[in-house]
Amino acid sequence: MSLVPSLGIFKYQAYKQYWFMRQFNSAGRQMQAVALGWQVYDLARLNHGIEESALLLGFIGLAQFLPVLLLSLIGGQAADRFNRKVILVITNLVRILLAIALIASVYLPTQAALTLIFTTAVFIGVTNAFSPAASSSLFPRLVPRSELQDAIAWNSLGYQISAISGPAIGGIIYIAGPQYVYSTVCVLTMLAAIAIGTASTPKHETVKNVRGFEMIIEGLSYVKNNKIVLGAISLDLVVVLFGGVTALLPVFARDILHVGAEGLGLLRAAPALGAAIVAYILASKPLTRHIGRSLLISIAIYGVGTLVFAFSNLLMLSAFALAVTGAADMISVYIRQSIIQLATPENMRGRVTSVDFIFIGASNELGEFESGVAARYLGPVGAVILGGSVAIIAALTWPKLFPAISKTDRILEMPAKE
Repeated sequence: MSLVPSLGIFKYQAYKQYWFMRQFNSAGRQMQAVALGWQVYDLARLNHGIEESALLLGFIGLAQFLPVLLLSLIGGQAADRFNRKVILVITNLVRILLAIALIASVYLPTQAALTLIFTTAVFIGVTNAFSPAASSSLFPRLVPRSELQDAIAWNSLGYQISAISGPAIGGIIYIAGPQYVYSTVCVLTMLAAIAIGTASTPKHETVKNVRGFEMIIEGLSYVKNNKIVLGAISLDLVVVLFGGVTALLPVFARDILHVGAEGLGLLRAAPALGAAIVAYILASKPLTRHIGRSLLISIAIYGVGTLVFAFSNLLMLSAFALAVTGAADMISVYIRQSIIQLATPENMRGRVTSVDFIFIGASNELGEFESGVAARYLGPVGAVILGGSVAIIAALTWPKLFPAISKTDRILEMPAKE
């Protein structure tokens, strides 16, 4: 089996333009995240210590999390009610304006700059509440159903490439100044808007009688009653909330490893590199046996990698540890998504997926807030040690809380309750 999906999928012009939009957006977001974190931490360190500055990084995550939490259900309904291509064009145009605001922040006094950055972070969260649902709902209509797997494979491959290259390039450009990173983001986002805006997408078919709130409640009820799905989602949720180190990478880059913005780019790219390697392996040889055990082992490895990163004082060892966490997380995500797609009835799949997004996707930003708060009171190293320890403890205790997980061998053997 080839590790690289067929290039034939790109004969569909609308999908090709959609794919380029995704890559422009992904690269821009990764670059912007590096610059945003470093700029905030740099400004905070002018008047505050390491712990207080780390807390501000956590609040950046919280500022992006709250709009997603409050508006993602509305964003999902908007994707069903309105033209998805138009939503993507609008969110990209808003992102251009936000990048321009970040350019302006570079030339403001410290307090004014921080105020503008936090305001911008809130609106970044707003766009993140609307664009994912529109994007995920649009692309299956751009290719024949028989070639949907190739499209999914190329989406994933493109994201991993952007996640590896974006932070590294952003860290290098940051040496010249954050305004140059944000200017690059402007250009990339403009290209994304043009790519999707000029695509010939199918006519939007409005979904009628959408019972948004009731459907979410039904999805929550299903997750609650299906112990395998609940166990997988809750396990990942705990690790996301406590085990993430992304928000604290500027702290480690500047004050622990002393490697500067370019080192921060390498640290940001390392988990994606590990994830990309595992993604290639899984594309060649998918997991078919010992699913539950593999999930628990991957979480334990994630915890060990996090602890190694906490105690490391060497850039390459720290990057390697982060690559290990990315590889382990890729296995966890692969298994969880497989469980949701294959162990969930067709008529419940969308709702369960939305629950998974709210609890896992949006919680990445909440996890960044937790990291900042923990760093404030435990120090950055202590916060990362806490996260790694929680991941290991969760891997050991979840088999007792959810015995069905550890007993799961094959995904296709799991019951899908109607």
